[in-house]
Amino acid sequence: MSFVFHRDPGEAPPLAVRGEGPYVVDAAGRRYLDACGGAAVSCLGHSHAEVIEAVREQAGKLAFAYTGFFTSEPAEALAESLIRTAPAGLGRVFYTSGGSEACEAALKLARQYFLEIGQPKRHRFIARLQSYHGNTLGALGVGGNLFRRAPYEPLLAPAAHIAPCYAYRGKREGESLEAYGRRVADALEHKIFELGPDTVAGFIAEPVVGATLGAVPAVPGYFKRIREICDRHGVLLILDEVMCGMGRTGVRYACEEEGVVPDLLFVAKGLGAGYQPIGALLIHQKIAEAVRKGSGRFLHGHTYMAHATACAAALAVQRVIERDQLLGKVKRQGRMLIEALQARLGQHPHVGDIRGRGLFVGIEFVRDRESKEPFEPAATLHLAVKRAAMARGLLLYPMGGTLDGRRGDHVMLAPPFILEDAAIEEIAATTADAIDAALERP
Repeated sequence: MSFVFHRDPGEAPPLAVRGEGPYVVDAAGRRYLDACGGAAVSCLGHSHAEVIEAVREQAGKLAFAYTGFFTSEPAEALAESLIRTAPAGLGRVFYTSGGSEACEAALKLARQYFLEIGQPKRHRFIARLQSYHGNTLGALGVGGNLFRRAPYEPLLAPAAHIAPCYAYRGKREGESLEAYGRRVADALEHKIFELGPDTVAGFIAEPVVGATLGAVPAVPGYFKRIREICDRHGVLLILDEVMCGMGRTGVRYACEEEGVVPDLLFVAKGLGAGYQPIGALLIHQKIAEAVRKGSGRFLHGHTYMAHATACAAALAVQRVIERDQLLGKVKRQGRMLIEALQARLGQHPHVGDIRGRGLFVGIEFVRDRESKEPFEPAATLHLAVKRAAMARGLLLYPMGGTLDGRRGDHVMLAPPFILEDAAIEEIAATTADAIDAALERP
């Protein structure tokens, strides 16, 4: 009997006992190729000796020092590493224990910034439908996934939402990608005018949408147009790179490929690669200076922020990625993975789209390729594919409600950066087998 309140209280998951590179091993000795990094977390795989040693060494020296009294060497070194490689203008780091906390910090700091500069009417946030920015109440409030929001709607702060940049379903016949991108970006300006330009504090978006859409990159020019609109109306651009950042798309920060610099950017997951829980909010210098010259402190914090052992783990992870030139490998292996999936599934009658960037790939399912009609929600095809893959020793990340929070199914792949060529074909073949097995259910 388990006393753990599991994600699915009616189903006890297998007991994981150890990790071996890209594999997780359960108590029965079954090996699972972790093709999704859990939730795009384990970018160095499992049991990386250098990272484990960094955790052991730091815990032996100083496991934790409360930030109300001290900073620590790993916190300072990690912040320097993050800012050194960040888009120009980002100048400070605020640590959290994960992505949801980092989103909360971004929302609160955005609000405080406008108080500091004498614009107290700015309190509204705009996000996109089918976005996901975390499960705490503030993060869930700006998120645009209707299914996740629905049970807690009375508790959520109001936020406005516009359509996502989702070319597979949103681009009109005959419309170029650039024209489509401008059209959906311009929806932000319309929403700003609708709400009142002097009331809007920030626009929040994922450069490559993760869980709720399935690794959907923006089309060319979209984020540059978004940046222009934000600048024109004094709105902060807040980028959520919890899933897509820290090398997952082949660059340290996913916004690099969009050619924009955000005002606030938050990361987690791949930052610590699962070896310790950690997230971080990167803050533009103009915001940090406004707080420093104004009230003098950010009115927010958590007990375990800048946790010394967590920072040491994350620093070791980022040093391995840089030293071993893994970002280039992510790009190469990502191209190979998409090619292998296209070879296996490109003409599959129920695979509508294979998309992504780097080692961040989504597969969307459809009942009919021509009409793009999804399967009925009651079929929970995404969960059936997950179960079939797991029975075959492969871990995929499933999600339903791709279209509107209720209809649509996809799975995501986010394997570790250390992935070797042989594993790519194994992932593609097993994924194809799992899809067919799920579709053959009675």
